[in-house]
Amino acid sequence: MDSTTKHGRWIQPLCWTAVMLDGFDMVVLGVVLPVFLNGHVWGMTPATASMVSTSGLVGMTIGALAIGTVTDMIGRRMALVVSVAVFSLFTLACAAAPSLVVFGALRFLAGIGLGGCLPTAITRVAEHQAGRGKSASATTIVMTGYHTGAVLTSLLGIVLIPAYGWRVMFVAGALPALMLVPLLLKYLPESPSFHLQAAEPGGSARAGRRAVVGLFQRGLLPTTLLLWAATFLGLLLVFGLNTWLPQIMRQAGYPLGAALALLLTLNVGAVAGMLVAGALADRKGVRGAAIGWFAGAAFFLAMLSVRLPAAGLYVVVFLAGFFVFSAQALIYAYTQRVYPTHAKATGLGWTAGVGRLGAITGPLLGGALLSAGIAYPWGFYVFALAGALAAVLLTPIRPDRTPAIAPEVGAREGAVP
Repeated sequence: MDSTTKHGRWIQPLCWTAVMLDGFDMVVLGVVLPVFLNGHVWGMTPATASMVSTSGLVGMTIGALAIGTVTDMIGRRMALVVSVAVFSLFTLACAAAPSLVVFGALRFLAGIGLGGCLPTAITRVAEHQAGRGKSASATTIVMTGYHTGAVLTSLLGIVLIPAYGWRVMFVAGALPALMLVPLLLKYLPESPSFHLQAAEPGGSARAGRRAVVGLFQRGLLPTTLLLWAATFLGLLLVFGLNTWLPQIMRQAGYPLGAALALLLTLNVGAVAGMLVAGALADRKGVRGAAIGWFAGAAFFLAMLSVRLPAAGLYVVVFLAGFFVFSAQALIYAYTQRVYPTHAKATGLGWTAGVGRLGAITGPLLGGALLSAGIAYPWGFYVFALAGALAAVLLTPIRPDRTPAIAPEVGAREGAVP
């Protein structure tokens, strides 16, 4: 019995855990920002907070662009191990940051690992499940890890920050990730498709070039560009909301505890949305599900601009999370349907990497609106427009096709033929 067959059952839980810790470390900044701003930590303002957030997102852009190609050269297993090790070490260092400049530099370095983790984990799980025809739900299930991490961040922020201060949040996110690294080394098997590719003469040397070129061949250029543009808008929503929702709600008059509870509600809705969206996409098609989900996101984000009673507000925030985050996850799932096997990780990495420009734009835009004192309600109008435009951009994309993955690959990983 080879290691792939022996440890196949570990692939999804290990990748899910890596993405969960990725989500924790990414969202932790949104949880501590109100503390920084209210306590004037290092003299932080909304403008300088946006710069710190941007530094991490620039690192994530570099990480996603680099790791997506590198993983097709060195393999999914080692790429994921390196990504988790990098973001956990630099996140832990954030807890001891002595100044705003050092803190921003550490967030940049952690971002390189964070940017590489998600594309690698999704690609590995999607390859494992492709033989069962469940690559979309596999992607969204892994993405529930990200939002589970965000939920834990919000809960721990409510409990730990008043008692221990903001620094403990970075320790709480980093230590479990460091513990995950040896488990990945021991139990995560390499992709059979990578083994086959590496066995070819000069296979690894040519893999990176072939993977990047594969994003634009066979009529894929329009699809690739549209996916990049829609991901820009999707990540603008994801990171704009996760970074600034608590502070926007505080500007609207809600206390800190209620603002963090709304961030928690947003991410609980995201987990529920992932589970429903993935199952629907596997049955009806990823493209149509993504269009519908972005349209739903636009509607409920627009609803947040309306003053609602407390119960209604929590329902609308839950539904906004239900649609916003899984809409973006469905784009990631579509890359696993449209690109050939040798370019899947690169396709997802470049889609996520180029889309990180939206992840940078979202927090910058939120910070600018907060500085101008108009984040509520105008921030939600802008976010709703982004969701609607993403739905429009996805409409011309060609319908789903069968993933380009050999049936024997799925069988070798223990999939049902």
